[in-house]
Amino acid sequence: MVTFVDEVTLHLKAGSGGNGCVSVRREKFKPLAGPDGANGGNGGDIVLVADSQTTTLLPYHHLPHRKSDNGGFGMGDMRSGAHGATLELPVPVGTVVKSPDGEVLVDMIEPGMTFVAAQGGLGGLGNAALSSPKRKAPGFALFGTSGDERRIILELKTLADVALVGFPSAGKSSLIAAISAAKPKIADYPFTTLHPNLGVVQAGDTRYTVADVPGLVEGASEGRGLGLEFLRHVERCTALVHVLDCATLEPGRDPLSDLEIIRTELARYPVPEGQTPLIERPQIVVLNKIDVPEAEELAAFVRADIEALGYRVLEISTVAHRGLRELTFALAELVKAERERIPEVAPAERVVIRPTSSAPEFTVKAEGGSYGTLYRILGAKPERWVEQTDFKNDEAVGYLADRLDKLGIENALARAGATPGSPVVIGGGDGVVFDWDPAISSAAELTQAPRGSDARLEGNQRRTTHERRDAYKARQDARTIERALEDERRIAGSAAEAENPDVTE
Repeated sequence: MVTFVDEVTLHLKAGSGGNGCVSVRREKFKPLAGPDGANGGNGGDIVLVADSQTTTLLPYHHLPHRKSDNGGFGMGDMRSGAHGATLELPVPVGTVVKSPDGEVLVDMIEPGMTFVAAQGGLGGLGNAALSSPKRKAPGFALFGTSGDERRIILELKTLADVALVGFPSAGKSSLIAAISAAKPKIADYPFTTLHPNLGVVQAGDTRYTVADVPGLVEGASEGRGLGLEFLRHVERCTALVHVLDCATLEPGRDPLSDLEIIRTELARYPVPEGQTPLIERPQIVVLNKIDVPEAEELAAFVRADIEALGYRVLEISTVAHRGLRELTFALAELVKAERERIPEVAPAERVVIRPTSSAPEFTVKAEGGSYGTLYRILGAKPERWVEQTDFKNDEAVGYLADRLDKLGIENALARAGATPGSPVVIGGGDGVVFDWDPAISSAAELTQAPRGSDARLEGNQRRTTHERRDAYKARQDARTIERALEDERRIAGSAAEAENPDVTE
């Protein structure tokens, strides 16, 4: 059963943004009183957080696929969609985040440090946000964009003050168990330790951490015996302790040859730029297992030769607890001296500066094919705009055409040699294909009413009370005049009959 994981691949999918809403406000005495469709919510981000209480990447080994929440859809009556919740993933302090091609994205070396590993999509604008004096009642809204989908590699490098290095079965696990409260696995066969163990040691007023690194063998710097996986846990340690086995029964091995092999592997291991090489860091040599008489004699024999190399040498026995106190205080002196040499400075508040990029916002590239030249448009803005467009809505397509024209894509296509009817694709891969017609700058010609207007609102001018009263009076006056004229015609007819009585009907 896996109990410790120091490298894992995460598959992340950030939440998508919610779609905007198309809605027209309806109130008593105010039919079709204007757009009130709200915006969609943004998708949730996926954020890595350096947590001092997390010591392993094991949870991500079992569940490598992580997804954050999507944003909610916008609704009428100006009700915006809810933003997707941010998904926080705690990682151990000392975790290095890399891209699949090995590029270091961030080094999580400080507790509480955060890194947005995948950004959520943007929520789409509703028709209320798209309205303007020229577009009083948009009949469309924008879709939300998709969240980032990416793959990252988490690599854990142990953060400790002191690292115990040496051959397998040299007694490193027994040593860390004797000087701290750590309880590593201890057995009488090589490679018992398969992952680093951390222990806290208190020596006087100094407290420091010790890492028990799995055993190294010759060729570890080239990957032999999982050496690269083990050596990376030594990168961040201040001091090194060479634990040499003076009671080994393996032929061809002795403390001097073991020390030389380990030193060679430490010198060959490349460290990141700016860090002190492993071989140049403060080091102490510990001759272990002197409770065995032959081992004690061998330790006394080789001690002078090791000291001649410039190392401080201590003789210990983890079984008999001999020399452990002297060792812990010697390590405390190294750690304290290193801390004084590089004083801890409170991290200053980081100011994020995002300068405007001088790179063009899009590129136009002509691609040859069996059916003629295809013009491909690549750029964050046009690709995002295409994703936000509802191509079933002619008004939305016209809005997209205007945005592309304002960005300068029409002129760029003409300069690239595009002619009317040339196929144009926006985005990588298949993308969205158009037939370019420079004579039509937008799709307004395809709509029944001018783009950005609502036919239901045109000609809906309700008369005021005074206008209705004036119209009523005008009708009454017209009827009065008509009746007066009718009376005059009737009177005139009666008079004519009285003057000519002989006229027969």
